[in-house]
Amino acid sequence: MNDAIGRAAVYTRDAAKHLLAAALLGFCGGMVGAAFVLCVEWVTAFRTAHPWTLLLLPVGAAAIVLLYRVLRLSPETGTNRVIETVRRQERIPVALLPAIFLGTVLTQFVGGSAGKEGAALQLGGSIASGLQRVFRIPEEEQPLWIRCGMAAVFSAVFGTPVAAAVFVLEVVDVGRFRYAALAPCLTASFCAFFLSRLLGMEPTRLFIAFDGAATPVCVLQGAALGLLCGGLSILFCLAIHTLGHKAAAWAGNPYLRAVAGGVILLGLTWLSGSQTYNGAGLSVIAQTVGGGGVAWYAFAAKLLFTAVTLACGYKGGEIVPAFFVGAAFGAVAGPLLGLDASLAAALGMVAVFSGAVNCPIAAVVLSVEVFGADYLMPMTAAASLAYVSSAYFGLYSSQRILYSKVGPERIDMQTKG
Repeated sequence: MNDAIGRAAVYTRDAAKHLLAAALLGFCGGMVGAAFVLCVEWVTAFRTAHPWTLLLLPVGAAAIVLLYRVLRLSPETGTNRVIETVRRQERIPVALLPAIFLGTVLTQFVGGSAGKEGAALQLGGSIASGLQRVFRIPEEEQPLWIRCGMAAVFSAVFGTPVAAAVFVLEVVDVGRFRYAALAPCLTASFCAFFLSRLLGMEPTRLFIAFDGAATPVCVLQGAALGLLCGGLSILFCLAIHTLGHKAAAWAGNPYLRAVAGGVILLGLTWLSGSQTYNGAGLSVIAQTVGGGGVAWYAFAAKLLFTAVTLACGYKGGEIVPAFFVGAAFGAVAGPLLGLDASLAAALGMVAVFSGAVNCPIAAVVLSVEVFGADYLMPMTAAASLAYVSSAYFGLYSSQRILYSKVGPERIDMQTKG
């Protein structure tokens, strides 16, 4: 009897400790995430109102390279490093926090095509690693802390708390879901979400113009679009990784690569005639999903802008650009399958995300938080088929896929790209 009481006491103590730690991470992540969103929104509004800032594209990339050198960080330090720390229990440099914060804000200021989620994950990992040092948390608990930090800032930045928690549990090792980390990650994510709301941050919510029913035919059409989006996600991943390797091989000097890439982006922006493909592109995604339409080549243009941006040293993430690519492609390809363009844009956004990051459950949860549950069945069909048809490609080279996507075999392989 005494042994049972003792075990229960230890169990309760450990659970309470983890939840309190997660709440602390949620508070810190919510504060940093809110500050980050405010800075990004301000510089984006300034760039949109003052197009001359685009002329700073070559200078901006070089400044980011210099920033990382001053902080003694490798320019390659990014989301992959954070994913690795979860698996290998390595330390995340505290300097990554100011580096990715300032680097992403500068990228948005000059018009680089990158998102906010890469910064959110890296900011969260840096906060967690720093607090771990302060409170002298044992090394074996680091994976849980890093996941909680990632979920917190992701939630604060995007306003999708459940998807944030599921994503950080799903993305590291595809096929292994850490149920013990679910409650702490949700705690951190919820705390960050509600704190960011108190600080005036609005969650990402998009309106689908289509008001029809999710019929069996609609589900089949969503599945077909998901298959196409899986192939598109392979192209997206290949473009990001291949151009990055080619740029590094072509110009070993990071400053030369940065300036050259900035000049190329400036030229691409001039050819496009607008800022449609600069920045993250959430406004364009909202317009497309809302039935506003998009150019037939928009998905390819955004893919090119993003690949060049990340290859030449700008900082940010690939997920929001993947949303853009998926939404633009869905709006064009969906009607060919008989889908409404607005609904197809939403399906494409979710499907390309699922295929590119190999996280179909997070993609489905995200679809509910962003769009509502009216089209849950076609969203699930699109996300699951995109996951299967994207084979073993992925945005994060540190991600491991533990089981075959089409069978029971254990493969334990890193994603291709």
